[in-house]
This record gives sequence, C-alpha cells and structure tokens, in this order.
Amino acid sequence: MTTHSATIRAGLKGQHQPRKRFGQNFLHDSNIIRQIVESVRLQRSDNLVEIGPGMGALTEPLLAEVDAMTVIELDRDLADSLRIRIGANSHDNFNIIQANAMNVDYHDIYEQVTDLKATGVAQSPASKLRIVGNLPYNISTPLLFHLLEFADVIQDMHFMLQKEVVERITAEVGSKTYGRLSVIMQYYCDTDYLLTVPKGAFNPPPKVTSAVFRLTPHVTKPVQANDEKQFAVIVRESFNHRRKTMRAIFKKSTLLPTLSDDDFAAVDIDPQARPETIDVTQFVALSNHIAALSY
Repeated sequence: MTTHSATIRAGLKGQHQPRKRFGQNFLHDSNIIRQIVESVRLQRSDNLVEIGPGMGALTEPLLAEVDAMTVIELDRDLADSLRIRIGANSHDNFNIIQANAMNVDYHDIYEQVTDLKATGVAQSPASKLRIVGNLPYNISTPLLFHLLEFADVIQDMHFMLQKEVVERITAEVGSKTYGRLSVIMQYYCDTDYLLTVPKGAFNPPPKVTSAVFRLTPHVTKPVQANDEKQFAVIVRESFNHRRKTMRAIFKKSTLLPTLSDDDFAAVDIDPQARPETIDVTQFVALSNHIAALSY
C-alpha cells in the first residue's frame, strides 16, 4: 500500500498516478500549455485562481505572469506536492486551498485576495477574480452553474472541457448543438471558443477531444429575466422536449403553464417553432410574460 509521504515523493518526481474517481487527466503538451497561457492575456496584478492544478503543468507558467495566485485542488497528495514544490521554492504569494471546487465560496476568496467586501458587485472591475482550470469532466456542468452564482466577483473564466460541451456552450441559435447550456451560459456570459486540444496532450489520454473556451460574465446583462429561477425552468423544460413545438411543450409539461397563440405572439415566438430556434432574448421575454400572467 502506498503511503501518503511516498505519494508526495512520487508527485515531486512527476510520477503521480492519475485517479479515476477525481477525473484526473494531466496536461503535458508544452505547445498547448503555451497557447492556453497566451489566450488568458494576464496582467501582473490580476487575482488569478486555478481550479484543479493537478501536477502544475499550467500552474507554473501562469504563476510566472502574475504577482499572486490561488489554486484549488481536491487531491490532498497533489495539493501537498504543489505546496512543497511551488509554494516553498518558487513563490511566496502562492495560496493552496485543498477542497472540492464545488464547495468553495468564491466571494470569500475575493475578499481574501482584495481586502474588499463582496457586497453583490465588486467595487473595481480590475480587482475581480480571473479563473482558469482544466475541469474534471464528470462535474463540469454543475461546477459551471456553481461559479455563475459568484459572477459578480469574476472578471472571466478560461476552462478546458470536452469539445462537445464547449461547442454546446458557444453554439449559435438554430444550430444542432444549441440547447439549454447555450441559453443559460449566454444569458450570464459572453462565450468564446478558443482552441481545440487533442487527446494526446494528456496523460492518460482521455476518451474525448477537448477544447478551451472563455466565459466573460456580463457586467450588465443585455436582457434581464425578472425571475431567473423560472427562466431556468422554462429553458430546461423546453429542451427536455426539443423535438416538439413550443405550443406542444407548454401543453405537455406539468411545470409550465398552457399558453395561447396570443401569448406566444406577444413575445414574437411562433408557437410552431422548436426550442433550438428560440434565442436568449426570446426565452427571457417568454419568462417575463409568464411571470406577468401570474400576478
């Protein structure tokens, strides 16, 4: 049985055994690493947070670009390895949080690194967190939704996920990949597909091709849902029945009201249209119209 100290020594030598339960695939391609770092376009004063640093392939080149950095690592052995190898030897302003990123309060991190209060809106856009990560693919979607709860203190997010998910997040209305994830992410953020990452860039190679993308939370949303929880339900239920027309979806779902053709016309939606043809603005208008009907 491998002891904790033996595992740390292996990590220091670059021999950490990837753990399936943590969804670990370690990036090692230097060209891809360089492209990712360049795409983030860091400034020295940025408040950088890396989720899932692993063995530090991205961590060290990112840290070279900023004055201070916080990393969040679930694996205790990897966190200890980074603490010894980078924290003690390379940089004084290198903070390691050994935790599940899904359970982290990013308002707390913001307050710790800026000495400002997170009171709903960051006082200075320049002080907001910049988040980078090679996310565990098995928890990527819930983690993205968790991070959106802290969008007021986040300047932008650069993540690597499976290419299929990135294509869905950045999809244009009317495309085959446009769906719930597209609408929700684009309601909260500008989305940009940055680069494709081949399987061979990782050890062990994952079963899917990956991609890097950028999320930039809207400081002021282009459109505002009066009830964001209701908006989310409408989007989810619509794409749960994506092959049906909007009229049929609202008749079928027990979570949605039955709407007349006049209701759809009021928000410029054809009741015969299918969800993949409805843009973010129309979904918001539909949600707000339904909210008004309930009063």
